[in-house]
Amino acid sequence: MADRLKGKVAVVTGAGGGIGRGHALALASEGAKIVVNDVGAAVTGQGASSKPAELVVAEIKAKGGEAVPNFDSVSVKEGGENIIKTAVDAFGKLDILVNNAGILRDRMLYNMSDEEWDSVIKVHLYGHFYCTRAACILFRQQRSGRIINTSSISGLGNRGQSNYAAAKEGIVGFTRTVALEMGRYGVTCNAIRPNAGTRMTMSEDMKQAAQRTGNTGMLRMMEMLKPEDIAPLVVWLASDAAANVNGRTFFVQTGRIALFSEPAQIKNISKQGGFTIDEVFDMLPKQITGDLVNPAPPQADKQ
Repeated sequence: MADRLKGKVAVVTGAGGGIGRGHALALASEGAKIVVNDVGAAVTGQGASSKPAELVVAEIKAKGGEAVPNFDSVSVKEGGENIIKTAVDAFGKLDILVNNAGILRDRMLYNMSDEEWDSVIKVHLYGHFYCTRAACILFRQQRSGRIINTSSISGLGNRGQSNYAAAKEGIVGFTRTVALEMGRYGVTCNAIRPNAGTRMTMSEDMKQAAQRTGNTGMLRMMEMLKPEDIAPLVVWLASDAAANVNGRTFFVQTGRIALFSEPAQIKNISKQGGFTIDEVFDMLPKQITGDLVNPAPPQADKQ
């Protein structure tokens, strides 16, 4: 324990287990006072229990730290606001917000229901918005703050997760914009794409799918990727040491941290005035798209 965050107050959403629990314990180990938020729901978002958050609070206190639980849902405005209010009521202020809460409702797009789409967007994307907006009102007034958002490598494309991917890539754009809006007030906002073996990535559905496809090696690899190994990067992003890092996205897993590049135009065609349809059909394949490969080419129907 180096007290790098001594005197700071942090909110961690979805902190009742897995990656969020690791964040809460690590931040507390560096002296931060923690609001441990978790509704105690299943991976799919159903149900509720106070036990997960209470157990993490007990862990922190047993190690000499300070923490309080919160059981509000990030998916509704009142919940997000009350999570932030809990920090102020318990500890008098807020310095760090780690948006981590999430659920899965995986389904191929052509079979996905409205409810499966909406529930994932609400928890992930609305959840980041509700908590961040409430926190930024305080951060703007005190002219300081750290926000760490949780995206996913699934946002780069993953079959059966169009809802999850849309939310997670929305979080990246949200992160960049919050960074631009809040940077002038001494606030930073960054995102992580963590890869770890959690109840979301190691669910029974995932295990059964791996067994069906013979991809058991992936299961063994995920078992070696520990949720608690994500937290050191989050602690650093929450500290004064990362004051120059704003609006960026990191990959992180056991034994590896990487900075993602930002989108950039890599090829272009240009002319005075607009392109005709004929010009686009002629020039794009020759100068921009000719060497592109379809990542999911058509396949013959299985008989």
